[in-house]
Amino acid sequence: MPYKAISPKDYIDQVPEERRSTLKKLSKIIKDNLPKGFEEGIQYGMISYYVPLSIYPGGYHCNTSEPLPFMSFASQKNSINLYHSGIYAAPEIHDWFVTEYPKYSKRKLDMGKSCIRFKNLEDIPFELIGKLASKMSVEEWIAVYEKNVKSR
Repeated sequence: MPYKAISPKDYIDQVPEERRSTLKKLSKIIKDNLPKGFEEGIQYGMISYYVPLSIYPGGYHCNTSEPLPFMSFASQKNSINLYHSGIYAAPEIHDWFVTEYPKYSKRKLDMGKSCIRFKNLEDIPFELIGKLASKMSVEEWIAVYEKNVKSR
């Protein structure tokens, strides 16, 4: 569901009441585990964590005036979706996540290229998401991005 938010707090304030505590917890676990250098804000209508233009002035190849996206989440109609660019661009991160997921959740992994969908809010593996957030530094993400994504 698209929200016209100007800040992460504004985004959370707009979602249905029953999802707010989950989104707050998700935001906190990501912020507590992301390596230094990433910033939180709104990007593409989602709560996002990105490499600011002050660190990577080239920006995102799709729109160079936008900071380089890394991780985002959104409240959709039937799920909360988590997007992680490292899962898409770094096979070792993808493989690690797929292997670890069953240790944290009894539910089947519902995953696309960079999207992980959580339909049951009570079964979001927050600890695993925290570990995922910590897996890649700003410098590592920039290197992976330049090698695997920007060069296409």
